[in-house]
Amino acid sequence: MGAFRAGALAVGATALGALAIGAVAIGRLAIGRAVIRQLKIRELEVGRLRVGRLEVEQDDRMPRV
Repeated sequence: MGAFRAGALAVGATALGALAIGAVAIGRLAIGRAVIRQLKIRELEVGRLRVGRLEVEQDDRMPRV
């Protein structure tokens, strides 16, 4: 009976670990979306494959890269 409880506890700990990894992945995805949302493309000509100025708005709250 004690071994079963220990096994169930280990499975629970693994599930919590997976949940934490998922939260980190979601956090990175949210940061990625925020960065993409701040990109402004001034000129884009697909036919000639010409891309004009690409500006990034820097928010003071975001870490500088």
